[in-house]
Amino acid sequence: MTPNLLNIHHGFNFRDMGGYQTKSGQTLRMHKVIRSAKLDLLSDRDLNFLNNYGMRYDVDFRSPEEQAKEPDRVPEAAEYYFVPVFPTDETQAGKKPENLTAKFSASPKAGYDNMVETYRDIVNMDNSQKAYRKFFDLLLANEKPDEALLFHCSAGKDRTGMGAVYLLSALGVDRQTIAQDYLAANDYIQTPLKQMLARVDAEGGSANLRQSMTDLWTVNAGYLQSALDTIDDNYGGMQHYLENTLQLTPAQQADLRALYLNE
Repeated sequence: MTPNLLNIHHGFNFRDMGGYQTKSGQTLRMHKVIRSAKLDLLSDRDLNFLNNYGMRYDVDFRSPEEQAKEPDRVPEAAEYYFVPVFPTDETQAGKKPENLTAKFSASPKAGYDNMVETYRDIVNMDNSQKAYRKFFDLLLANEKPDEALLFHCSAGKDRTGMGAVYLLSALGVDRQTIAQDYLAANDYIQTPLKQMLARVDAEGGSANLRQSMTDLWTVNAGYLQSALDTIDDNYGGMQHYLENTLQLTPAQQADLRALYLNE
């Protein structure tokens, strides 16, 4: 299905996750869960839009450095929750190209390799596991039918992408659909990607740096596969990871399905 892109004027990659079908034939409700990029650029009009849309939870997966530099603008009726997946920004999405030149100019694969390792860390790190457990706690608290939870990082693609992977897995969505939702981020980050690459070019960045920055700023099936392989190899599969590592019990998974799925 085509993702439900929200009408946000000063932000990007804002998507209502409603409409996805589970393997049992149920459908994820609209106006219940939103994934997005950062919220610091939102206009008053955008804040009013999200308020009227029903946004009541703002879950921020960014690092403390990113949060301090670009704090969220939060709709009036929403509660803000700071839930950092990493203590520092391993995705590099919040950093300027000129600050990454040395690290990512040596090889055209430097950016790609960084992201493959980052996705292993998303799965394995204690800090990230605690963050996603808190994410599920907030999802379970979102009980009113007309209220939505929004979760985000900087570009809405990696930390947010894995949050969506975990949620859709818990709801019983198949892996192909989950991968499609994950990869769709590339369609909605083209404007900031082009702006970043124009900055690299203007400052005389090398071809290696340009490729690395492209890999840092996009999603790739190889990144997701790195996370899924880590889950399969180290934790016995997604269901075991959800139950044993994120401590999401079968009863809680049933509660999530009752909250987020139509009959």
